[in-house]
Amino acid sequence: MDNSSGVGVIDKAAHVLDALEAGPTTLAQLVAATGLARPTVHRLALALVHHRLVSRDIQGRFVLGSRLVELASAAGEDRLIASAGPVLMQLRDATGESAQIFRRQGEWRVCVASAERPIGLRDTIPVGTQLSMKAGSAAQVLLAWEDHDRLLEGLQSARFTPTVLAGVRRRGWGQSLGEREPGVASVSAPVRGPSGRVIAAVSISGPIERLTRQPGRLHAEVVCNAGRILTDALRKNND
Repeated sequence: MDNSSGVGVIDKAAHVLDALEAGPTTLAQLVAATGLARPTVHRLALALVHHRLVSRDIQGRFVLGSRLVELASAAGEDRLIASAGPVLMQLRDATGESAQIFRRQGEWRVCVASAERPIGLRDTIPVGTQLSMKAGSAAQVLLAWEDHDRLLEGLQSARFTPTVLAGVRRRGWGQSLGEREPGVASVSAPVRGPSGRVIAAVSISGPIERLTRQPGRLHAEVVCNAGRILTDALRKNND
């Protein structure tokens, strides 16, 4: 299908932004993903950086910029967050644990929605919290379906292994025991956008003494169901 708007520079800029949806991207990777000439991609990327639609991470790679978050918030069109509240509350009530949604932002995963366990010992992760992409079941899920190069890059210094990520892809969910924080366990499942790409992870987290050393056995089914509900909501809203 021809997605051209007839305005060449806008179409090219949109190609660059689309390519960045998958995460941090080098100039060479942008060129390969967009099919545009290297000087054109470089010029467009720098212009988008100027307007904060694109940013650079500590390694100089291009990432989606903070202005996109501001625009989405102002327009009230963040479909994932709009759909998240009831799903997270149901997940919290079904498991008795705090529930969250994480998105990847450069080298971090950011909590964009949460429903806290109301009483007792809990793992509190406020909205806006930045956590490492190197540990935790949500990080596993956000990385597991990346392309080969990004996968290898993400595994550097990670507390999980290629075998763990292979298991995440095979089962469709991830679990962690004390990876991010001693004594804390979690279970996460993917949320996919209309294109099928993993755009977020839905999670529950709490003390290992309650979730046990096999939290996936207890809660993977309900967490995966929450991921499917959110995925379906995004697809319906895109129709």
